[in-house]
Amino acid sequence: MHKFFILLLVLVISACQAKQVIVPAVVHNVNTTKQEIVVEKAHLPIIGEVEPIYFLPMKSPFLARIDTGATTSSIDCSEVEYFERDGEKWVSFKLKNRKTAEEHVFEKKIERSFRVRRTGDDERRKAVKMDVKMGDEVFSAVFSLADRDDFNYQGLIGRNVLTGRFIVDTSTSYNLN
Repeated sequence: MHKFFILLLVLVISACQAKQVIVPAVVHNVNTTKQEIVVEKAHLPIIGEVEPIYFLPMKSPFLARIDTGATTSSIDCSEVEYFERDGEKWVSFKLKNRKTAEEHVFEKKIERSFRVRRTGDDERRKAVKMDVKMGDEVFSAVFSLADRDDFNYQGLIGRNVLTGRFIVDTSTSYNLN
């Protein structure tokens, strides 16, 4: 019995001194729906910190900052005028590309109004649905109308555009044509 305790003590001490090797367990995915989603996400385009976006029907791209912390995308606009059409609230605004001087006046139905929390002051914004092109994909998305004169980029792309469409790698830029 005394030898048993000595043997047990030696095993415990040697186990404490031995390096522990962790072998990852293989987990098989039995839910094919989740597996399909993983495969689908692996094929999403990778975009960087700054990417071009086209506001259709305009021909020249706007440079947009990619911001995964922003819920809603926004675009720099001017000459904003609100009006009513068929009992609904609409807005007219001008987009002017700072790089090319191309401009276009849009008339859009207001999709929603919301408050943007900013340091110092909260801001009320209107949001409209815009037809856009990023890379090879053309889609409609909601953009808030903002005065982005003080920002380097005329557009800000938030999660409402990014989710399910792109993977963001902020160590790169200009991955889309």
